[in-house]
Amino acid sequence: MTDPAAADRIRAGTYAYDGEQVSSGWHVHDLDQIEYAWQGTVEVETAATHHLLPPRHALWIPAGLAHRTTLHRVRTVSVFLDPQMMGLAPDRARILAAAAPIREMILHAVRWPIGRRGGDPLADTFFTALSGLLVEGLDNATPLCLPTSSDPIVAAAMRHAEGHPQVATIGAVCRAVGVSERTLRRRFVASTGLTWREYLLHSRMARAAALLSEPGPTVLDIAIAVGFDSASAFTRAFRQHTGDTPTAYRRRVTPAPGPG
Repeated sequence: MTDPAAADRIRAGTYAYDGEQVSSGWHVHDLDQIEYAWQGTVEVETAATHHLLPPRHALWIPAGLAHRTTLHRVRTVSVFLDPQMMGLAPDRARILAAAAPIREMILHAVRWPIGRRGGDPLADTFFTALSGLLVEGLDNATPLCLPTSSDPIVAAAMRHAEGHPQVATIGAVCRAVGVSERTLRRRFVASTGLTWREYLLHSRMARAAALLSEPGPTVLDIAIAVGFDSASAFTRAFRQHTGDTPTAYRRRVTPAPGPG
């Protein structure tokens, strides 16, 4: 016999948000979440990582992973999926650059809100197909995340570097947090597994990716804003870090002009 409760069970759905800055507290979901920003920037922090999600990127947050989210003038769609549909180990959150089919399917999926009543076989088929594309995309997750730290000195250095990428030399950061360079370097590796120099590069590249998704600033503007002396040096570093030049990355994540 068919279980009536199973027929009405919602296995997947969406929640769309359009608004100014808002921050959530720490929370968990019993479903996998795909956070997709198509305008603005989303920040998601877990116990281990800090993710900056530019437009046209999606972040997979596995069921049961505690996280908090900050939305900066965004238009987003959250897709919620039964964990069995993704079938991935819930080890960590991951970002993928959403290819055109994924973007279009996520935007189409708003027709099935997570709060609807009753199951829908068509919706289950649609979300199963979307899950397959997402799993494939997550095989090439992008490096737009930063480690977090429970060490107060390291955490303070991270906050200073993220807030002042243009002038975040190790000397300036050490003066800001009141420790010696030797102490900061030692505690940074012990806490994160990264050297200070590696962390600073990751931080600058993550911020640059977010800036490249916004209209207005030139590549040179962004290079200077994140602490590079020239566009050429920034381009080399960005390409080594992401696999794209800044111009190619911007073209990929910026919506093409069109009607409406």
